[in-house]
Amino acid sequence: MEVINGILLHGVGASSAALCYTPQKQVRSWSWQTYWLAQAFVCWFALPILVAVITIPQLGTVLSQAPTSAMINSFLLGMGYGIGGTAFGIAIRYVGFSLTYAISVGISCVLGTLIPPLVNGTLSETLSGYGANFVIIGIVLGAVGIALCGVAGRKKEKDLEKANNTQTGFSLSKGLPICLLAGVLSAFYGFAIEQGQPIADVAATYGAGNLQSNVIYIFSNTGAFVTTGLYCLYLHLKQKTFSEYRTAGKAVLGKNFLMAAITGVLWYGQFFFYGLAHVRMGSYKFSSWAIHMIMLVLISSIVGILLKEWKPTQQKTKTYLAIALTVLLAAVLVITYGNYLGGNETNG
Repeated sequence: MEVINGILLHGVGASSAALCYTPQKQVRSWSWQTYWLAQAFVCWFALPILVAVITIPQLGTVLSQAPTSAMINSFLLGMGYGIGGTAFGIAIRYVGFSLTYAISVGISCVLGTLIPPLVNGTLSETLSGYGANFVIIGIVLGAVGIALCGVAGRKKEKDLEKANNTQTGFSLSKGLPICLLAGVLSAFYGFAIEQGQPIADVAATYGAGNLQSNVIYIFSNTGAFVTTGLYCLYLHLKQKTFSEYRTAGKAVLGKNFLMAAITGVLWYGQFFFYGLAHVRMGSYKFSSWAIHMIMLVLISSIVGILLKEWKPTQQKTKTYLAIALTVLLAAVLVITYGNYLGGNETNG
């Protein structure tokens, strides 16, 4: 039952991530870097520290006893994840949201899941466990489903361009390398969590329980904030946009800061629920990142349907989407079954 609860919590976290970009549509008179730095401060700096203070008993003692190497590794890998997130945003300019999602998230899904046990030398042992074959099949199905979502999304973009008689600055030669970079570096986050587990283990001994992962985010998320913040500051200096934080008018500023805060809370929500889910995944915790990525794409697509983003598209495009969502749903069910079998073996 714990595995099922873990899957459901992954679904909540993925839903939070799927919705985190929606407040951006309400932002006015701010450049991308102004909005991005404001929301990044909330989700990658303020909330990780605040939530850890609230949920981790004797936080100071935990940090003093936790391995320094785990803190450094998690922080550095978080920095890599921050670069990946920035690359993701840049890639969208060249190849659109759908292809960026398909390529980057697909790569992140596979690498972020398999690299941690591979580096730790436990991959062979893990994959030989009861039910592990279903987990791997589910990961493969997930990658295929994500790719199909990308194809459907690109067809949607073409349909909308044709219907609105518009053109975009689509450039696969520019966008593909950035997508690949984003996918590889975004996978670092799953590794950052895994490398920070010794810190969580110390927190667990002081009563943190299922909230133990919150202490890792102090390092993994602030690492991401450093690289993201540096890039935003570079853009501020280059484009002279620092004044946007105070000159957009009180009403606009208030709304912009509120939207940035909501974005940050939603984005951090995925990490919070990811941690709650991860500790419940039993023998195959390594599959958490794959489940999160697959459910993120699945729920994002469903949100798009509910917002009627696919309504103007051709029937062929909708068929591609339906096939993609079916494959993604199958992937979640297969991975869940594999984790269930692994849990039963452990309990047995």
